[in-house]
Amino acid sequence: MSSDRTAQDRNDPDVREVAGEVAIDDLHTQSLDRLGDTIDLRRALHVHPELGNHLPVTRDRVLESLEGLPLDITLHETTSGVAALLEGGQPGPTMLLRGDMDALPMPEDTGLDFASKVDNTMHACGHDTHTAMLSSAAHVLTEHRDKIAGRVMFMFQPGEEGHHGARFMLDEGLLDVPPLADGSASPVESAFAMHITSALPSGWVSTRGGAIMASADTVAIRVTGKGGHASEPFRALDPIPVACEIVVALQTMITRSIDAFDPSVVTIGRVSAGTTNNVIPEVAEIEGTIRAVSEKTRAKVHDGIRRVAEGIAAAHGCGVEVELDVGYPVTSNDHAYADFAFDLSADVAGRDQTVRLPHPVMGAEDFSYVLQAIPGAMVFLGGTPHDKNPAKAPPNHSNRVNFDESAMVTGTTLYAAAALRRLAPP
Repeated sequence: MSSDRTAQDRNDPDVREVAGEVAIDDLHTQSLDRLGDTIDLRRALHVHPELGNHLPVTRDRVLESLEGLPLDITLHETTSGVAALLEGGQPGPTMLLRGDMDALPMPEDTGLDFASKVDNTMHACGHDTHTAMLSSAAHVLTEHRDKIAGRVMFMFQPGEEGHHGARFMLDEGLLDVPPLADGSASPVESAFAMHITSALPSGWVSTRGGAIMASADTVAIRVTGKGGHASEPFRALDPIPVACEIVVALQTMITRSIDAFDPSVVTIGRVSAGTTNNVIPEVAEIEGTIRAVSEKTRAKVHDGIRRVAEGIAAAHGCGVEVELDVGYPVTSNDHAYADFAFDLSADVAGRDQTVRLPHPVMGAEDFSYVLQAIPGAMVFLGGTPHDKNPAKAPPNHSNRVNFDESAMVTGTTLYAAAALRRLAPP
């Protein structure tokens, strides 16, 4: 199976084979034994995907999957978020494990037997696998709760796809956990999450310290001129060439003023103006996304967009309005926790199948809000079958993306091993 570690790794005495007091091979075997249940939950979620922060069917499925486990479950009110606490056999801090649950507003064209049955809604980013792996990890960790010094919080989160679900859960008191049964405090002191990706072979893992994913903001620019007949542009004030000049100038601004080693991306995804071929419209509209991997560059790009748009519009006598909608922050791994996650991943997936990312990914994540509140790390879990080339496989957010389900053995093991190693008794 693609999630198995290599024989060389298994026989290498220098490989740390334990997570706390439990052998990683044992966790791998338990995760493999649960693969059928993991797949069943993943497919049930995939068939009936839901959008945004309110996922009633998804939440019910998650709660069903956790039935019978000794968990203190809190149902969030502002969203469909679920926080489930597993108390260990000894006192200690709490570690948070996150799995997101929401889908994307898009059609599915995979042809899978369990393809989405909801029009224009698809689990194209693999959140169904995250949820299923986290649920199975709860089962695995329950069997080892006596070897946990502290508690594990399973954060089943809605609204990652642009709906700020993590922020809502934090605002509702996610990290305000009650004392342990003996009255001692158990603060949430670390966090761990993973994201499946088609950019890696199945079962491989990658991560890095510092920025691992970008911030994500949006820009809307409205250029106002004066409408008129297309044959007499001198009697009008055409906003369309002004808008086009702004689009081109924004790209020049990025390449000539932003540090190439602290990069940003500005992509204009929509330009809209006019109603027919012989009318100069009064207004042209521009919309786009802004990505950055540091708050310094993020702020500099925001200022640059305003300066470019306002300067070009003024040069042509047009009015302009610039709206910047601040979205997810930079997802930044704590360096020590990233090293912890890398070493753990090497033990679980195999040293040869664990990669230290050379640079951040320009996608964005609302796990960034969690990492702003407490130290932790995110890793990427490969999901492309080994007979496929990851460079050519349909990427995340594609209507044809398909993740190898055997990778979920590695993911479930990672979740469980992270908690057992981090919360090992002294």
